Amino acid sequence: MKTSICTALFFFFIVNNWAQSLEGVVYYTSKTQLKDFNITSNDLTPEMKGQMMEKMKKAFEKTFVLNFTNFESLYQEEEKLDTPTPNSGSKMKMAFIGSSTSGKLYKNFKDKQYIKEDDIFGKEFLITDSLRKMNWKLTQEQKKIGNYICYKAQLIIPVSNEEIKQYQEFKKKKEAGKTTLFEIKEPKDEVVEAWYTLEIPIPNGPGKYWGLPGLILELHEFNTIFLCTKIVLNPKDKIEIKTPRNGKNVSQKEFDAIQEKKLKSMTNENGAIEIRIN
Repeated sequence: MKTSICTALFFFFIVNNWAQSLEGVVYYTSKTQLKDFNITSNDLTPEMKGQMMEKMKKAFEKTFVLNFTNFESLYQEEEKLDTPTPNSGSKMKMAFIGSSTSGKLYKNFKDKQYIKEDDIFGKEFLITDSLRKMNWKLTQEQKKIGNYICYKAQLIIPVSNEEIKQYQEFKKKKEAGKTTLFEIKEPKDEVVEAWYTLEIPIPNGPGKYWGLPGLILELHEFNTIFLCTKIVLNPKDKIEIKTPRNGKNVSQKEFDAIQEKKLKSMTNENGAIEIRIN
């Protein structure tokens, strides 16, 4: 009985705060560890492999901005001016298809909908689909991030049939003695870890993540960590959320199919994705 009363009071507190106007800007930084990533091609020199790994590491070190109101938000990478570098030696260009951190992401919690700008090698798409329900497991574990008390939550991401299929194909090619550029490890269920604060009762966070009873200040997604570095609540200038509008209109399922087709077109007979080095 006591637990039920506490739960009811907790949700009353959340709803009561939601009824009030709450908006702000949140800044996140992301870093990705490449410890489980390995380049196995014999066609690349150790120097070229090192360059590729360094570029991939830097490509995942980004800063993101989340503008939010009670029921809407816009998440995007913070715009930065590129630092000019002297021209010396060979150059390498790398592109990441369908990165979960690319493009603008709009979320609407009233309509349970998201709109995302994304691209596949320069071709722009506008993905509109329903927000997926996230079955978070709440824990009592807590820690302080900045001035905020945060609680730990976990989300299980099960292995997909596509991941299993890709791994089985990779094993067959490896057993047949065919070389591939990237090593594929056996897929397994992944655990996403989030740290959220009840002091900011907004069910939002970096990227696609949402559904907790407070703002996510730290997120561990596979080998990537998103960490909140700054929060501005109820700024003097009113927050305006503009929905993304650029690109061909598709659903998430349609975009995934287009992306998969493009990846297959880049795959050689050995099952390796070919990367052109300029």
